[in-house]
Amino acid sequence: MSTFPLTNRQSSVGIALLWLALLCPILGYAQAGGIQGKVVDESQQPLAGASVVIKELDRQAGTNAEGLYSFTNVPYGTYTLSVSFIGYQSMERSVTVSSAEQLVDFNLVSSGESLDEVVVIGYGTARKQDVTGSVASLQPKDFNKGVIVAPDQLMQGRTAGVMVINNTGKPGGSTTVRIRGNSSIRAGNNPLFVVDGIPLSGTSARPGGQGGYSSDGGNPLNYLNPNDIASMDILKDASATAIYGSRGANGVVLITTKRGQAGSPTLNVLASTGISNVLRKPEVLNADEFRQALQFYTPDNTSDFGGNENAFDAIIRSAVTQNYSMDISGGNEDGRYRISLGYLDQNGIIETDRLRKYTANVSGNFRFLESKKLRLDFNILAAQTDENNAPLDVDVGFTGNVISQALQWNPTLPLRDSNGELAFQSPDLRNPLTTLTAYKDITKVNTILASIAPSFKITDELEYKLMYSLTHQAGRRTGRFIAGMINPTDVNNGSAFIGNDTETNHQLTHTLSFDKEITNDLSLNAVVGYEYLSFDTRWNSVSGSGFSDLEGLDYFDYLQYSIANNRNANSFRSPTNELQSYFARATFNYQDRYLFTGTIRRDGSTKFGENNRYANFPSLAFAWNISNEAFMEGNRLFSNLKLRLGWGQTGNQEFPSGASRDRYVFSAQSIAQANYGNPDLRWESSATINAGIDFGLFQNRLSGSIDYFRKATTDALFEQTLAQPAPSGRIWVNLDGEIINEGVELALMGNVVQRENWNWNLGVNATYLENRVDGLLGYYETAALRGQGFSGVLGQRMVSGQPLNVWYLAQFEGIDPATGTSIYRGLDGTVGTDVDPALNKFYLGSPNPKYLLGISTDVSYKRFSLNVNMHGAFGHYLFNNTMATVLGVNNLSNRNIGRRFFDMQAGESTSNSAAPSSRYLEKGDFLKMSNMTLSYNVGNIGNTIRNLNVSLTGQNLFVLTGYNGFDPEVNTDGTTNGVPSLGIEYLPYPPARTFLLGVNFSL
Repeated sequence: MSTFPLTNRQSSVGIALLWLALLCPILGYAQAGGIQGKVVDESQQPLAGASVVIKELDRQAGTNAEGLYSFTNVPYGTYTLSVSFIGYQSMERSVTVSSAEQLVDFNLVSSGESLDEVVVIGYGTARKQDVTGSVASLQPKDFNKGVIVAPDQLMQGRTAGVMVINNTGKPGGSTTVRIRGNSSIRAGNNPLFVVDGIPLSGTSARPGGQGGYSSDGGNPLNYLNPNDIASMDILKDASATAIYGSRGANGVVLITTKRGQAGSPTLNVLASTGISNVLRKPEVLNADEFRQALQFYTPDNTSDFGGNENAFDAIIRSAVTQNYSMDISGGNEDGRYRISLGYLDQNGIIETDRLRKYTANVSGNFRFLESKKLRLDFNILAAQTDENNAPLDVDVGFTGNVISQALQWNPTLPLRDSNGELAFQSPDLRNPLTTLTAYKDITKVNTILASIAPSFKITDELEYKLMYSLTHQAGRRTGRFIAGMINPTDVNNGSAFIGNDTETNHQLTHTLSFDKEITNDLSLNAVVGYEYLSFDTRWNSVSGSGFSDLEGLDYFDYLQYSIANNRNANSFRSPTNELQSYFARATFNYQDRYLFTGTIRRDGSTKFGENNRYANFPSLAFAWNISNEAFMEGNRLFSNLKLRLGWGQTGNQEFPSGASRDRYVFSAQSIAQANYGNPDLRWESSATINAGIDFGLFQNRLSGSIDYFRKATTDALFEQTLAQPAPSGRIWVNLDGEIINEGVELALMGNVVQRENWNWNLGVNATYLENRVDGLLGYYETAALRGQGFSGVLGQRMVSGQPLNVWYLAQFEGIDPATGTSIYRGLDGTVGTDVDPALNKFYLGSPNPKYLLGISTDVSYKRFSLNVNMHGAFGHYLFNNTMATVLGVNNLSNRNIGRRFFDMQAGESTSNSAAPSSRYLEKGDFLKMSNMTLSYNVGNIGNTIRNLNVSLTGQNLFVLTGYNGFDPEVNTDGTTNGVPSLGIEYLPYPPARTFLLGVNFSL
């Protein structure tokens, strides 16, 4: 091959062309800029997935999880930016690109509830207009604000039919969650929580404490970072929950975490700090009132020490909270990622109490092959919670815990002597500051939740997905008690313990999804699947006593030094706990008017008897989109109108594994049978009927739903003692009868004001609920009441014809002015001081609220926004066990009393002993200001900080109630022989009021 040299002219032209080729991109870049910004709603919350379009260039970008979008290399000129998002009014703005970067933010106004909104329904998603069951969906803009440790607190008061009770004011403390009431006598009543398709066990590896230490079990969802949550969908009726079969009887909460969005890497930062103080406390006598009471009741000057002390204030502090969270996300349509970190440091309002939580989350979504039909999703969540626990054991008698010791402390007696040393009164009258010092209780739980889910699009309509997940938790708890501080004669009797728990759960799920428009009028969405779940729980503990105090060492660091005869070792491994399931669901949509959904799940569980290992859980549901009918065309009133009708059966297996088998307990060189097998033990089953109507009026300016439901639970699981002359032991059985929950739910959302600068939305949800037991043979008692004189006393029953956990107490009729003792009503109608309250008891109301109420409103004006959320419960009764056994007049003369008992006109005798009666049964009605947030969107600062937002939040600001205890939102555990209770208050961790200053921005 020959070559020819270029002429000089040709060479010059070639060089010129080469330079032109090099300069063109540079010149083009010099004449191009960029556009970026943020899309938010009326409450300044980011809208992820909004579509932003440059009309003239036909270029489109989506917003990421923080509402951010960006365009690069935009030629200079003037363009029209259009932004749209489902459920919001579209908006356009003109922008001139004449420099490197233009910042354009959008504040979208809601257009009401969107029928095209996608909700998670279990093993899939659906358009809201295609949902046939009762499903409520919450987005970040709907979540509660403030110091939120676990995700169940995000939905408190936000959804009809859902009750969330903070059992305690302790940071990270336990909660009670009920969807449409209580339906089980012995098995669990909390709903099933599912995180990104992973069904959780509902338990935690947090070790339990021993006597005197904190008895609260903590929230098993503490390891989740609320800032990582993108949405929560609550499935309430059986037609929606039947896809979860044996675990769906109490409802299902589907939690979806945030995922990376396509675009340039974005760093989002959230920081807040706040201070908490006690919200409410029972009123006790101050020093002057105490002296007056002594003179009136027990002319006794020996109990007046001349001081003026408030012991409760001495154990309470202004507690500081710090919360930091950051995430980085980005990628393109073929690969997206998100990395987040979180740190929470929350001091409890009781001295020595503290929670620290560290979280990390890494997730990715990738598409492979030229066809992009192969996908891989993964998610890894790691968390560690560290707790310093104050000694709040609620299972205590007359010695009490630090709360009762503070309430009862003689206000005339200084807590410290003249030398600054902690005052000592007696081993039975404990100084609360001494108790705080004597106990040390540390808990640490490490959690890893990991999942990987490859999927392949076989055809445009058919997709296969495999999901494997691993959840592993390891908890360690150490405690020591310096006995000599409480009782100088026990100086060599200190005690300590170490507890270790582990929980390892596996999930393997195969699903095959089909979505096709069969004809122009008929479409089918279906899924079939197989799932295998296994749960393994183990724990061990070592304890010892007989320690003397050695400077600088904690007893649990040298347990081998304890007295050998006082040393104990215990261990446990749960019996095999596996669940194997097959499931299918099909939804037919005809002309977007008529929808039919059928679901079936077949579960097999190792928990049940060999004769009833498998069970089927079907459901059927129908919906009619009336607003899509021809006769509704031109209707200006209804923008949406849909009727729903559903029926389904679900199960409940939330009780110990191995219940159907012979089980044994090992002790020192001996074995005893603790449980006798029952091969016929079967599922606890719930059948639910649900009828609902969804509506939207005036272009969805007013939208909402009304639902009627009736749930009947049969074959209730129960553990009972074998009747003599059978061997001693217990056996699990299915009880006759049924538990009925019936009610009506109402949810309303209205856009009251919709103007250019002003917007006001108002939402209300209300629930009416009736609960009763029918056909139950005999009765079962629970609700252990505690304190001096209450040993072995139970306050509630499960009995036919009454609500579940009905109060069963003596009827108090007042104080006899002649004797100063209590008067009670007899079963024969007589009233007098000689009526024995232990033998004359009545059914006196339900601890289950009859009405639930939630109110939310948000107002925005330009860059300012105000969000207010309230929740309440009504029509139920609480037992004020604190008032009954801690603050009565029989405390005098050496202990303080409640102010409500200081009534010189009543003439109550100090020898009058308390009894479990209606005297301490109080209405639990309340309306609480859950949270209020005022925020200001500062916007962009320079070219670095984008979308700066500053907020001030008040949490638990006040509560309207006639209840005299700490907080009507309370549920001290009174479980007896595994039978749960509800509505008891006994020396709980006090509730806190919090003010929080927050800031969030993007880089």
